[in-house]
Amino acid sequence: MKILVLNSGSSTLKYQLFDVNNQEYKVIAKGNAERIGRDASFVGIKYANGDKKEVKVNLQDHKTALNEVLKLLLDGVIKNLNEISAIGHRIVQGGAIFKSSTLINDQVLKDIEDLATLAPLHNGPAALVIRAVTKELPNVKQVAVFDTAFHQTMPYEAYTYALPKEQIEKYKIRRYGAHGTSHKFVAEEAARILGQGKKIITCHIGSGASITAVKDGKCIDTSMGMTPLAGIIMDTRCGNIDPYIPLYIMKTQGLSVDEVNDMLNKKSGKAGLTGYSDSRDFEAAYLRGEEAVINAMNAYIYNIVKRIGSYIAALGGVDAIVFTAGVGENSPLVRKLVLERLSYLGLRVDDTANQKRGELTEITQPGSKVRAFVIPTNEELAIAKDTVALSK
Repeated sequence: MKILVLNSGSSTLKYQLFDVNNQEYKVIAKGNAERIGRDASFVGIKYANGDKKEVKVNLQDHKTALNEVLKLLLDGVIKNLNEISAIGHRIVQGGAIFKSSTLINDQVLKDIEDLATLAPLHNGPAALVIRAVTKELPNVKQVAVFDTAFHQTMPYEAYTYALPKEQIEKYKIRRYGAHGTSHKFVAEEAARILGQGKKIITCHIGSGASITAVKDGKCIDTSMGMTPLAGIIMDTRCGNIDPYIPLYIMKTQGLSVDEVNDMLNKKSGKAGLTGYSDSRDFEAAYLRGEEAVINAMNAYIYNIVKRIGSYIAALGGVDAIVFTAGVGENSPLVRKLVLERLSYLGLRVDDTANQKRGELTEITQPGSKVRAFVIPTNEELAIAKDTVALSK
């Protein structure tokens, strides 16, 4: 059977097409539609043999983008759309409604749209794509896989904010977390190595970043909050700050809500401190010895280490620390700087193993009391597996 996985962003549509045979999941094509609703938009595809193709096309909306993706798949990958057995969608925000992946029906779609106030850049476009799929492939089952679902096992004390009851009950303000599909995937991979019943801290560190405490396979706390703005310092997001700061900025500088939101999400973090919004440029400047970047790196690493330390306390110990996502998988420097500050745990970095990038590797020396791993995330594979399970 063939399973199509769709990941809708504010101006993008990423996709992967899997050929599923028993328990084997083979990617036969993948790609993306970029700059949707903007100038210079295009769609691209990478085939199983490594060949690539890119087509410049006016992508006025996500429906158009989906149609162009389907055209690419019909051009040599599949003979007709009836070959697609089911479609899985990554949905960023499932609120407190969705505790697991689910088949999409009219009510589920309405809930996804209603939750767009908590994730306006993602839920809205995802809903548009779901509607477009329904029109083009009305008989194909669709599955929603929520970034927030894995975090629904958090206890009250972990997800609650100390706000008036009305804010919590009527407006649903609470910690939801993000990157849940990734955290679940790598935690399960770690459990296969370590055995079940372990205490694991998963560090999804990319442009956006979150850290999660996992006990017996369940999330008990995570660093992102009601939105992905909270938590540790990120490439362009500020992470946790005094909640009065946005109000102070608005009062003293006359900025609007939208302007402050843009500042905190797109102009803060490492970019705000140094001008470098790309982690690769940030690391290169650090290695060149730029003072502002050295200071920002120290703050960045401190944020990560402090969060890990708090989760060790929440878990009552830790068996393993896992690094994943763009920086986590590909930055020996960040991993080393983090783990060196955790040496008090009896953790010793294997410098040779730590130089590997993008592959499953244990990066601690034999005999370390706490083990550390690089485990590449694969959110699309996780979505495909849930889609197969629910569409049978």
